Amino acid sequence: MAEKLLEIRNLHASVDGKEILKGLSLDIEAGKVHVIMGPNGAGKSTLVNIIMGHPKYEVTAGSIKFEGEDITGLKTDERAKKGIFLSFQNPEEVPGITVESFLKGAKSAVTGQPLKILAFKKHLKEKMEQLKMDENYASRYLNVGFSGGEKKKNEILQMLMLNPKLAILDETDSGLDVDAVKIVSNGVREFKNDENSILIITHNSKILEYLKPDCVHVVQDGRIVRTGDSSLIEEINRHGFTELAAL
Repeated sequence: MAEKLLEIRNLHASVDGKEILKGLSLDIEAGKVHVIMGPNGAGKSTLVNIIMGHPKYEVTAGSIKFEGEDITGLKTDERAKKGIFLSFQNPEEVPGITVESFLKGAKSAVTGQPLKILAFKKHLKEKMEQLKMDENYASRYLNVGFSGGEKKKNEILQMLMLNPKLAILDETDSGLDVDAVKIVSNGVREFKNDENSILIITHNSKILEYLKPDCVHVVQDGRIVRTGDSSLIEEINRHGFTELAAL
């Protein structure tokens, strides 16, 4: 049986006093690709923000364990150091900090170890080539002037460089053309191994044609209402979320 990386039990959470998650439970095992789908407002983005410890969101009941440790009360940076990574739906532009400098700082902060600069630069170049990113992007300010697709590739570059145990991809395929989806998917496949896990949040099943998820979860009204294998995606495509819930 695969080792559980993440265990969420009876999670209730609110933002600005409004309850969004209403008793959600979820297990994510090592070596697996999990997908969460659901209509707008179902609680998908709230869930990923809660997993990362966003201070805007309040956990009112339940627990989150990572590798058996209760992390419900930990800050975002502490969760990142334990190996949790979030690819943002709308990556921020950060003037004054280059892509390379950002990655150096992030890598050093996560590992707590000094970097071997030449090895880091070589690794960065390899990963940028894999994602078909011009190496000149390393010296550009983080996401400044990047297209939507370039920002999403940069998020995957961060994931590959930081090598987390759990990678959460929140609408990473949003706004990408077919070629960019393929490149991003290849990067995700390169990352996946038997020791880590991937949690994908998406409205669009196109990226799932390339990634072949192990488990699909449907979230509605703050709870997981259906769980299945990849065949569940076809049910969603045929029936939609509203009709699926009534089946």
